[in-house]
Amino acid sequence: MLLFLLSVVVGLVLLVWSAGRFVDGSAVAARYFRVPPLLIGMVIVGFGTSAPEMTVSVISASQGNPDIALGNVFGSNITNIALILGLTALLSPIAVHSRVLRKELPVLSLITAIAAFLMYDGMFSRQDATLLLILFALLLGWTVREGIMKSGDEFAVEMESELEQHPMPLGKALLLVAAGLILLLVSSRMLVWGAVGIAGALGVSDIVIGLTVVAVGTSLPELASSLAAVRKGEHDIALGNVIGSNLFNILAVAGVAGAIYPATIDPSVFSRDIMIMLLLTVSLFVIGYGFRGQGTGRINRIEGALLLSCYVGYTIYLVSTNFG
Repeated sequence: MLLFLLSVVVGLVLLVWSAGRFVDGSAVAARYFRVPPLLIGMVIVGFGTSAPEMTVSVISASQGNPDIALGNVFGSNITNIALILGLTALLSPIAVHSRVLRKELPVLSLITAIAAFLMYDGMFSRQDATLLLILFALLLGWTVREGIMKSGDEFAVEMESELEQHPMPLGKALLLVAAGLILLLVSSRMLVWGAVGIAGALGVSDIVIGLTVVAVGTSLPELASSLAAVRKGEHDIALGNVIGSNLFNILAVAGVAGAIYPATIDPSVFSRDIMIMLLLTVSLFVIGYGFRGQGTGRINRIEGALLLSCYVGYTIYLVSTNFG
């Protein structure tokens, strides 16, 4: 048991560190190749912070543990909205200026609803996974188009400013990408091995470990980047990280994991975890879109506290019913 715990702790530390280096290197390299700042923020940074979820889920599925892979997806999306945005909004209310991000909020809600519908029958088949991957390709095409056409968007301006604060030679950026990717794979293997061992030792299901330990650990890059963005007043980057990460998790991470190893969805997982993920996503759309008569959406401290309390309540319930 001690060896499993040590593997999880060391794996998480390496995972978070390597994900940060991978994202930093990728963003700077993209800048050298004249990728628009909006595209860097929406795709490379937003999706790049999901690199831990992707590597962990792919390795889990390839080893025949699809429950850890899907638990990681559901738990990470719940953590991103309820814990990360809740905590950041509690510290500093998040104003949503970007027109692009306000378009992506209903898209995220719709895609989460589609994923929930596909899993309603208790099976996540290769056909379901393929559909999500097709939607991911379509969304990626739309994102590239927005990144090219909306260069003056507030999110693009914030991203431009952030990139200018971190100059780096191209050679170093490419080295960080390579080193980060290698360490992501190694640390993910350590984390999955330790998580499966802990689940077996405690007698709990793989999906519960995926929803708790693995999900929180792989969401740490989003937490760090969102808190850093809010401290600098770059609210759109904080929200963009979460939206991009959640879209990537639902479409690409779950899609690839399901294509590798189809999974059976327990009814309790659907009614508890998938529905909570869907309700939180819809609530984020409602409070962040900006229905208050002004063009700017806003997640205030009260709403942040409500999101955070939802996460605390969900985690307490999950732990008390599975680790008792």
